[in-house]
Amino acid sequence: MSVSIVSTRPFDDQKPGTSGLRKKVKVFQRLNYLENFVQSTFDVIGDFAGQTLVVGGDGRYFNREAIQIILKMAAANGFGRVLVGQGGILSTPAASHIIRKNKAFGGLILSASHNPAGPDEDFGIKYNISNGGPAPEGVTEAMFARTLEISEYKILQAGNIPLDTVGTFQLGEMQVEVIDSVHDYAELMKSLFDFPAIRELLAGGFAMKFDAMHAVTGPYALRIFEGMLGAPLGTVMNGAASEDFGGGHPDPNLTYAHDLVDIMYGEYAPEFGAASDGDGDRNMILGNHFFVTPSDSLAVLAANADKVKGYRGGIAGIARSMPTSAAADRVAESMGLDCYETPTGWKFFGNLMDDGRVTLCGEESFGTGSNHVREKDGLWAVLFWLNILAVRKQSVAAIVQEHWKRFGRNYYSRHDYEGVDSSAASRALQNVRDKSPELPGTQLAGRTVSTCDDFAYTDPVDGSVSRNQGVRVLFEDGSRIIFRLSGTGTSGATIRIYLESYEADASKHDLDAQDALAEMIHAAGEISGLRKLTGRDAPTVIT
Repeated sequence: MSVSIVSTRPFDDQKPGTSGLRKKVKVFQRLNYLENFVQSTFDVIGDFAGQTLVVGGDGRYFNREAIQIILKMAAANGFGRVLVGQGGILSTPAASHIIRKNKAFGGLILSASHNPAGPDEDFGIKYNISNGGPAPEGVTEAMFARTLEISEYKILQAGNIPLDTVGTFQLGEMQVEVIDSVHDYAELMKSLFDFPAIRELLAGGFAMKFDAMHAVTGPYALRIFEGMLGAPLGTVMNGAASEDFGGGHPDPNLTYAHDLVDIMYGEYAPEFGAASDGDGDRNMILGNHFFVTPSDSLAVLAANADKVKGYRGGIAGIARSMPTSAAADRVAESMGLDCYETPTGWKFFGNLMDDGRVTLCGEESFGTGSNHVREKDGLWAVLFWLNILAVRKQSVAAIVQEHWKRFGRNYYSRHDYEGVDSSAASRALQNVRDKSPELPGTQLAGRTVSTCDDFAYTDPVDGSVSRNQGVRVLFEDGSRIIFRLSGTGTSGATIRIYLESYEADASKHDLDAQDALAEMIHAAGEISGLRKLTGRDAPTVIT
């Protein structure tokens, strides 16, 4: 085996977004495209000679081929050991756990999360640092700068590693350990949650469905729910993971997880339903004919943390992304805890968790997690809910409705306009910025506007500043309209509008969210000019 130094030329489109670099598969298959990005990453992350790297992905198309390339490049660049999931599979939270457990230097996670997969669809790669969390902006900026000047990369000339065989292999001077993808993660979940209580709940006739959406959580859910917890066979649906995720869109929301939604709103709906996404870091929670918004889910988990095995000692604090509703803020206030508002992107929670400031974190984009890893964690959230249900012995709807009576209800919705012209999307946000100086003090959607701004965040741990994280229209009664461009797509632009209205009166908690927010939805369209600019009459997705 010998190391080759291959000449290459830079690409100008390798700037990582909020969750790494995401492009179409055919882009990653271009000569040297993946290699350039991997070498640029290795060039800027520091001295890793002899250290451990974790590698794995969500199993989408091109996952196996990319991993073989990465292994050979890691060997050529001086890593001492690589831990790779069997079959190339590691969910994102499992990869984070393995990095932390093994004190690895870092990890490369191959995923485009909730984006579709297949030869003509999406692929992605991101670097996670030694705490198990996504690389901070300073690192990703250095990676991008390096991609613009790279002229060569190193790769070992060697055969492929048998990824389907658990065991230890040699690749040049580097050791490759193919590990069971599920075992370590399942044991972590067992340490956090009361598995005997959940097993008893499931054995007592409590019916649930989990939709793995033909994605990475299939093997994890089958082993944990139907294996360790004894749920009946068939509890996990769409559990066979595939390279194209069954031809579906693995985003666990009311639009794309329609198989599960049909069951949960059907005549013989089970008591509990949940879904996770392509790489296992997102979740959707449903009760019998009842949808729990991700914002409410975070608030309910925080309010009930004392009922869950791994969190009975108390939680340090709560953090949420700025577009997420303020429901968790009210829980934090009642518990005497700090609540932090960060930009979108799980990497912003890492410093807060590492500094011991927060325990639970959440994003409105169906992501919830805690300091057990440094990524959001879909199955963790599902198990947290099951633990609460096992203790409280109430329905999902009853638990949420009691929560609203205690804390008030934050009516909340997100409207996504996907794949729109980038210039039109930017113009819509600029329209709001242009009107911002004149809006405070005026009436909009039957409410008085207090302030308008572009959200900026100063990290309380390291003092770093992140600007232009979303255009906000804030009302005196706590309601909000937020406009933001998403960084997770690969085609065109996705503009997201977040709408929130707080209602303390319990007699008004039974409205449909879209009806409760109707005036705000109309106002958002008026001040942004979105429909005229995009030609869209309605959002692609409403959650």
